[in-house]
Amino acid sequence: MSKHIAVIYGGKSSEHDISCISAANIMKKLDREKYEVHAIGITKEGSWRYLGPVPDPELVDEIANDEAIEACEARVAVSMDRESRGFIVRQDAATRLVNVDVWFPVLHGKNGEDGTIQGLFEMSGIPYVGCGVLASSGGMDKVSTKLFADKVGVTQARFIADVMKDGSTIHETIERVEKELGYPVFVKPSNAGSSKGVTKAHNREELVEAIRVAKENDHRILIEEFIDGREVECAVLGGERPEASCVGEIKSAAEFYDFDAKYNNAESKTVVDPDDLPEEAKEAVREDAVKVFKTLDGFGLARVDFFVRRSDNQVIFNEINTMPGFTGISMYPMLWEAMGVDVTELLTRLIEMAEDRWKPGVTEV
Repeated sequence: MSKHIAVIYGGKSSEHDISCISAANIMKKLDREKYEVHAIGITKEGSWRYLGPVPDPELVDEIANDEAIEACEARVAVSMDRESRGFIVRQDAATRLVNVDVWFPVLHGKNGEDGTIQGLFEMSGIPYVGCGVLASSGGMDKVSTKLFADKVGVTQARFIADVMKDGSTIHETIERVEKELGYPVFVKPSNAGSSKGVTKAHNREELVEAIRVAKENDHRILIEEFIDGREVECAVLGGERPEASCVGEIKSAAEFYDFDAKYNNAESKTVVDPDDLPEEAKEAVREDAVKVFKTLDGFGLARVDFFVRRSDNQVIFNEINTMPGFTGISMYPMLWEAMGVDVTELLTRLIEMAEDRWKPGVTEV
């Protein structure tokens, strides 16, 4: 008997459209002999819509887009009754329960990989793909991630955080940046995905503007020293004994790999297992990727990003993404493909891990 997988996509974050593309690719690649796929789209305003069972992968592109989600009239509410495992669909004054065996959230950014929806799934009592509440919230918040990584001795860029809502510490923060870090620096919202709100500042005037832009996305911001390095990524997969993939390199067409360079500039490229990257650096990336993943209590999947400094090949941790993209240019599935794990097998393993996590038993020591 096929298991029911509810793929959830869209959402209120700035990565709504990317989420739809990722979800479409996932629904196309899920093993239809094992799984019955249900599509739940969330509008940019936060309304949950049931776009129905998707028996034919060829139909995915018709439903996994913003226009289709907005046009759908069937509303969704997750059942919190653990005896009613699934979600309630309301349409034309009628309601019905759709059973779910595993939730598969394909939501990037806020309300998707920050622990909020993971908490909802925990309350529902139904297994879900990906990291839990702690890893999701800690991994999404860049300031918190830095503190976790610092405690386990992972090398990272020097940083200063400004977390005040009222702006009372901005002047002090600017003085600290100029004294402790120097220019240029990167200014980032602590909670935002796909490099949204990230700016490179070369002087005080640019720093002031960069702080303003970052705080429009989140009052908690992170300011990091500039690292002249190659941008590399590593995919992590697993539970208590996670595995690391080979290393991939980002060759950005812009000054840094921001949202536009990632998704809108065809000149940006990705290279899997680059030959000219020293093996010692690759191994250090793999080791630190697993270390950060485990420190945050990661589960299922994550993409961990690093710099390899050009002057001495020092590996420097950048950030972790607990729900990486599954678009046609996304590094996470690409790296596992290079390791001999195709996307269908990868998705099956993620679903099976989600189910195993909820089985009763004694944790291995």
